[in-house]
Amino acid sequence: MALKSLLVLGLLIGCIALPLAQAQLGGLGGLLGPIFGLLRIQGILFCTPNGNVGVSATATPVFPNALVQLQCGGNVVSTATTDSSGVFSILMDPVNFLLSTLLSGCRLAVNTPLASCNASLPSVGGLASNLQFVGNTVAGLLNVANLVPTGFQFNANLH
Repeated sequence: MALKSLLVLGLLIGCIALPLAQAQLGGLGGLLGPIFGLLRIQGILFCTPNGNVGVSATATPVFPNALVQLQCGGNVVSTATTDSSGVFSILMDPVNFLLSTLLSGCRLAVNTPLASCNASLPSVGGLASNLQFVGNTVAGLLNVANLVPTGFQFNANLH
């Protein structure tokens, strides 16, 4: 039974992380890259005034059950909810979104009040962060472009 569980877990991880870099496809890169690619935006949200890890990383609490929105041109195009470890992950199809567009015209926004994870934090406003590309994960037939927040900042006007 444990072997079956490990096999299923391995297959799930493989399906998520099986990338094939467009640049490595040579002449087929422009044709097959978007078909076998993904854009993954992921990070950890912390329960701090700016959503980032504190000075003492081991003592910084995470922000569970926070709604993280990917906003492009003022519109919400995707959402994710942080898990009990504060982790969020958003997968995007590169046929619909270009990496350059995500980096220049999109941001992450967290409108869940900070007071919901710590009553001493503000109950109005939210967090926002731009995105940065940190590299591709390449394996099999999939190319996953990995993006992370550049660093959340508190914005009293987010709602």
